[in-house]
Amino acid sequence: MSRKKILSRAVQIVVVLFGISFITFLLTYLAPGDPAQIMLTSSGVMPTESLVADLRERMGFNEPFLTQYFNWLKNALHGDLGTSFSLNKPVAQLLSQRLWPTLKLTLLSMVLMLLVSVPLGMLSAVKKDSWIDNIVRFITFLGVSLPNFWVGLLLMLCLCVRVKIFPVVSSGGDFKSLVLPAVTLAIAMSAKYTRQVRTAILEELGQDYVVGARARGVKEWRILWCHVFPNSLLPLITMLGLSVGSLLGGTSVVEVIFSYPGLGSLAVSAITSNDYNLIQGYVLWIALIYMVINLIVDISYNYIDPRLRLAN
Repeated sequence: MSRKKILSRAVQIVVVLFGISFITFLLTYLAPGDPAQIMLTSSGVMPTESLVADLRERMGFNEPFLTQYFNWLKNALHGDLGTSFSLNKPVAQLLSQRLWPTLKLTLLSMVLMLLVSVPLGMLSAVKKDSWIDNIVRFITFLGVSLPNFWVGLLLMLCLCVRVKIFPVVSSGGDFKSLVLPAVTLAIAMSAKYTRQVRTAILEELGQDYVVGARARGVKEWRILWCHVFPNSLLPLITMLGLSVGSLLGGTSVVEVIFSYPGLGSLAVSAITSNDYNLIQGYVLWIALIYMVINLIVDISYNYIDPRLRLAN
């Protein structure tokens, strides 16, 4: 990808972030509930009419919508996303504290998924229509069908309550607390990626260069690992980029089940407590992370497939 295209994508990211911030601010502005009253209640103060009116005046809640938005946007551009109503802490600080635990959970679940899906998908493709292929396809069908919350609760019952190998409540600090949430996320992803790897490998195995390599007497394992697998990476890397972004923002159910202190559980807490500043900051962060990851994935295409580099 040329510098011009990278710059163009960066401009698109900025424009999209402005649009997301405006829509999010508008939705929270239209949401029921008085933010001043929520702030007082969260602080343990009885929200009398005089206190609510005074706080609304001090926080600028009486200003017109566009004035409130541009004041918030001006502060956000300086890294100030406001203060959490429910936790009484800066939103940027809360998000940065919770990002690393969620990032660890995401990376571990992705590693587990790749360790399972790549060998199984390649084996299923090589043994197409055999009993091995049928078993792998059946298992992946089950894996895709199982909801994360059910898998998480089942693992918790078996390995936390009955066998007591892992802690019921995840602290996010040690490796043991990461395993079950990561396995829960990896199960559904492994099933989906195994099927995707199988499809990509089968498509490459039908190409003319594979027939030519076999005719020249090249060993099958060399064809598979040195030619077929690298050429099937592009669609997989696209899916990986999307999965990393969705995991960073979509692990809420699993984090709540295991009481894992990540971004997902923080978002659920913000929604249940009507913490508008925290919701706005969370949405903005996740949107930025998601788009940056996809930009990195697009840039990586040039290093994986030389044909794209020549085309640019």
